[in-house]
Amino acid sequence: ATMSSAVDTSDQLGASMNGKAMSALAQVGAATSFIDPELLTIGEVTLRQWVNDDPGMKVFEAYFNDLFRKQAHVRNAEVEELLGALRDPFMAVRTTTNMLANADFQFKPAKDSKGKKVALTQSTFDAILNTSDRKARQTAWENYNDKYLEFKNTLAGNLAVSIKQNVFNMKARKFNSSLESTLFNGNVPVEMFHNLLEIFKKNLPLWHKYWRIRRKALGVKTLNPYDVWAPLTTKKHKVPFEKAVEWICEGLAPMGDEYVETMRKGCLQDRWVDWAPNAGKRQGAFSTRVPSDTHPFILMSYTDDIGSMSTLSHELGHSMHAYYASRTQPMYYYLYPSIIAETASNFNQAMARAHMLKTNPDKYFQIALLEEAMDNFHRYFFIMPTLARFELETHQRIEKGQALTADSMIELMADLFSEGYGGEMNLDRERVGITWATFTTHLYIDYYTFQYAIGISAANAIAKRILDGTPNAAQDHINFLKAGSSMPPMEVYKTAGIDMTSTKPIEDAFEVLGDYIDRLGTLTSK
Repeated sequence: ATMSSAVDTSDQLGASMNGKAMSALAQVGAATSFIDPELLTIGEVTLRQWVNDDPGMKVFEAYFNDLFRKQAHVRNAEVEELLGALRDPFMAVRTTTNMLANADFQFKPAKDSKGKKVALTQSTFDAILNTSDRKARQTAWENYNDKYLEFKNTLAGNLAVSIKQNVFNMKARKFNSSLESTLFNGNVPVEMFHNLLEIFKKNLPLWHKYWRIRRKALGVKTLNPYDVWAPLTTKKHKVPFEKAVEWICEGLAPMGDEYVETMRKGCLQDRWVDWAPNAGKRQGAFSTRVPSDTHPFILMSYTDDIGSMSTLSHELGHSMHAYYASRTQPMYYYLYPSIIAETASNFNQAMARAHMLKTNPDKYFQIALLEEAMDNFHRYFFIMPTLARFELETHQRIEKGQALTADSMIELMADLFSEGYGGEMNLDRERVGITWATFTTHLYIDYYTFQYAIGISAANAIAKRILDGTPNAAQDHINFLKAGSSMPPMEVYKTAGIDMTSTKPIEDAFEVLGDYIDRLGTLTSK
């Protein structure tokens, strides 16, 4: 149902199916809401005794551990039923925003340097930003953001309601802040969020350096936001879908035959991937998480270039995570927590990238690979932490009883990007400031954005263990993929051989970023 509505957002049958599925899910949540309060009433001593006495109960031990960790924030059965029933109506603003942006928005065409119109849709926007035609990039970026600005008040109202819902849940669960509420629910230390933002702010000069290198490499007097994705050379590197699959599989060879052949077969035989760009197709890319009786599904718009290959590699990482977890864990443990989710995807990218940097010495191909790496880090180590700072501030304003308006959110977003650009980028405050509105999924999943940066940090740490030849490192990663939510997320990370309660993986990832920037600077200066 999700895929039917995502591959063609104008498909009314698909939308209906998806709506029915979400409604059914909410009904199930309400109908089963009595379980946790009832278990808490039975009491920890009795439940522990059942686990010890009955081998069939052993599988629930992790569930009980998490339940009693949350005990102080679980309400009585009547309140839990009400909170469960609210799930469906609370989804309305997210659904409305997605339908508005993906089904209803009709963007004014871009124009290239010859004055030719270029069709602008959600599925072609990224491809246009990756072209060498600066006029096409500029007009696409401006027209795209102008459409969101046209509906800024509606979009701001929707996001404000979503944030108010988070604050409502925080108060209903008796937490001190929405940040604490969200991270506690996922068993993630609050310190991890603040550590990431502090390390990010400390490393902003790295990004300022990158903007300078990019401006010089492009040979422009002033760098603009639409230049961030521009190719640094005119040399084209066409990567058909089948070739991308081959290179990704080569890069992931250290993971073993089962891992590689499952990916290859999924892409080339079992039709895991809906890859063709189409009008009406939802923006972005994703992989579904499914039970063991079917395979993962991937949505993306593949455009025969290195960036698309990177996206495919990323989504295949998600798919392999779902594949292993769903075939190892019982149903109530195979849906791994969001703090874990972005690790497997970024791991695939790190491994494939390292392989191609090693085996393709051509200067221009190296530049293209480093550009792909910087695109990835830009999204996960610049955009996402910036959005996380925006999330924290907007949630705190609502918690204090302050109002959120379109203009106030645009101003806040523009200020945060101004700090990140460090005077090295021309700041179109209105169009940059509306960035929050273009994230029609991420900002409706509270405090999800910072988890991308955690994911890329962990992914690079795991990839380093494997590439350095650490004994059993590949199997450690497979064990990580198989774990699902059968143990706390920080313990799941330990199965992969890394400690994410430490700041070191985040700091090390910024060192990787710094190395990429230096290498790109050296190659483009020649």
